[in-house]
Amino acid sequence: MNGNFFPSPVSRLPSPAPVRFPATTTAPTPGLSCGYATMVARKSPDAEEGRESIARNPKATHDYHILETWEAGIVLSGTEVKALRGRKASIKEGFARVDRGEVFLEGVNITPYEQGNRYNHEPVRARKLLLHKREIQRMIGAVEQQGLTLIPLELYFKRGRAKVALALARGKKHYDKREDAKRRIAEREVARAVRARGRT
Repeated sequence: MNGNFFPSPVSRLPSPAPVRFPATTTAPTPGLSCGYATMVARKSPDAEEGRESIARNPKATHDYHILETWEAGIVLSGTEVKALRGRKASIKEGFARVDRGEVFLEGVNITPYEQGNRYNHEPVRARKLLLHKREIQRMIGAVEQQGLTLIPLELYFKRGRAKVALALARGKKHYDKREDAKRRIAEREVARAVRARGRT
């Protein structure tokens, strides 16, 4: 046996095969490393269109059949806009009237702005609505010829501008209100039964 020691050459291991991942239909989120999934919070439809609710009219669907709706702009003073930013308004007693080819919002209470001083606005006053001529013509015909009513459903900001959802409505009779009450009670009973069945 030779006294010199010669180590045997190390056998090379085969290179591992590359790992292939299935192609995805969506592009990876920029700034994130591969292999990590992220959860993206979905915005509500109101948030996506820059809509911020100020006040709603809960009596509208209780007292009226809603036939048609429009979105209208509102002519406001500076203190009124600031008060609406703080959601200081009520439209429960509101309605709209047509006068000489223009539409005005009446009965809506916008609380005076706390820092408005002598430049503050009247809480309840006629406020002109901004609508297209064809929309106004439709309202004139419905109100004057069919005896229908214009009521506000919601007051809100949309992309920084004050808007009102205005509805053409027909007043409900007592029979209609009773039927609506029965329907709501039946819906609650069904929902309660479904929840109870899910717990068993």
